[in-house]
Amino acid sequence: MQPLKSLIQSLAKLADSEHYLFALDDLRALFPGLSDGAFKTLISRAVSAGALIRVCRGLYLYDQVEYPRGLILFHAAARLRAELFNYLSLETVLSDAGVISQILINRITLLSSGRSHVISCGNFGVIEFVHTTQKPADLAPHLVYDAACHLWRASVPQALRDMRATRRSLDLIDWSVANEFI
Repeated sequence: MQPLKSLIQSLAKLADSEHYLFALDDLRALFPGLSDGAFKTLISRAVSAGALIRVCRGLYLYDQVEYPRGLILFHAAARLRAELFNYLSLETVLSDAGVISQILINRITLLSSGRSHVISCGNFGVIEFVHTTQKPADLAPHLVYDAACHLWRASVPQALRDMRATRRSLDLIDWSVANEFI
């Protein structure tokens, strides 16, 4: 069987509403016998054929299953830095709580034990990781797990502290709303 057909059949079996994003390592495991060059060609052909959609470098979407369309960036962030401590904070949390007047569209902000980095996900949006040295144990009382996003989420007071600690602009904060959370 041709590798592209084999890939499509494997993805149809593996993918579901929770598992629709695949890292290159996930896909590579399906074809251990292919050379690196042949594997890259296979992925390129899969994207060209519409079997996979490139979300960002090294992460692909299989859209032949139902998946939560509004959560792709969140799930991508969780997959990209699964080995690190990350949590939603800053403008994302404050916007969701109505503390800042602007609603972020196609951009999420997270604090991460990894390095700061902005990742463009093309038409899907942008993921911004901001480095933090804070320890998970110290933050535990201020975080809740957001099962829909597959990420930890800061409380509003913690997001405000993070805004100050990272020297982000506080100009958009509606302090009358923010004070209700403090």
